[in-house]
Amino acid sequence: MGECLICHNKSPLISKSLGVCLTCIRKNPSMAIEITSESHKSTRSKFGLPPSPPRDEGGAQCKGCANNCKLWNGSTGYCGLVKNIDGRLVRLGGTPDRGVLEWYYDPLPTNCVSSWFCPGCTGRGYPIYSYSQGPELGYYNLAVFYGSCSFDCLFCQNWHYRSLSAKASPTISSKDLALKIKERRVSCICFFGGDPSTQMPHSLETCRIASEIARDSGRILRLCWETNGHFTREAAMSAYEYALKSGGNIKFDIKAWDESLNIALCGVSNRSALDNFKSLGKLYGKRPDPPPLSASTLLIPGYIDAEEVEMIADFISSVDRTIPYTLLAFYGCYAMGDLPTTSRSLAIECKQAALKHLDHVSIGNIHLLS
Repeated sequence: MGECLICHNKSPLISKSLGVCLTCIRKNPSMAIEITSESHKSTRSKFGLPPSPPRDEGGAQCKGCANNCKLWNGSTGYCGLVKNIDGRLVRLGGTPDRGVLEWYYDPLPTNCVSSWFCPGCTGRGYPIYSYSQGPELGYYNLAVFYGSCSFDCLFCQNWHYRSLSAKASPTISSKDLALKIKERRVSCICFFGGDPSTQMPHSLETCRIASEIARDSGRILRLCWETNGHFTREAAMSAYEYALKSGGNIKFDIKAWDESLNIALCGVSNRSALDNFKSLGKLYGKRPDPPPLSASTLLIPGYIDAEEVEMIADFISSVDRTIPYTLLAFYGCYAMGDLPTTSRSLAIECKQAALKHLDHVSIGNIHLLS
């Protein structure tokens, strides 16, 4: 049972590592963020990562993601893959020649967040974007797990990416990764992590090469991203063009609507991510089926409630109310492992709140509901 260090309420829905409750984050955000910043500092230090995006006055600016770190000589970027060495920014990963990642072949249909409308899992978009009218049995997704991130979610369910950031390994070039589609019947590539937002040059070059291979051989090859959306605008638009042309999807994992809540949980603001979602949404009508853009939210007990979900859903509907939205059941992990799984009642309440604004809402990971 955790205790809020502001109001001193105790509850199993207050994470000990976070040290603040949802009410105090909303009502007293400055004090709450001051407290939660210590949790981010503590957990990140174990992996040699800076506690917050560096803002060194007069430092060299990295434009690799929306954090826009400014680095003095000897400083390391928030992602851990960019360093200022003798006044020059050196990238240890995220370049076309060097992506810090793990990859594997995932048989279709897979359990990705977008599986309920994905062409590879449902046949949606057949015959242009899918090989079959149902699940693409016998085909594979090339799953690309990037070992860095532009956020620092204390509830991260893929938290081991930080170990990859710390050692900047293993690595593979864009060309060698793209060639992996030749070794199996690959009909889609999904970039996730960590988060692809910090290594977009590598991701986009992989797409360019893989798209050429697919075109020359007459293959279907969908290109998808699962991301927090904290891209640079240029990278976001480039990725979206690949997704649109290929039948792929960019899935934004919208952690929260309230900026203070996002900072408390994830270390940085969500404004750039939401702005990117809105910008990409302006092109949604170019190919509404299968959907090129979608969103999801992890239902963290005690922190993401129906009020938060309804504000997110309202935002999504301001772009297009037909955009698919997935509500994901939570299980305790990383620094917030002391929280219970999402209750069935919370999931239903959040779905009802989202359906006030959106046409297509699904609950994922239902086996985790308590």
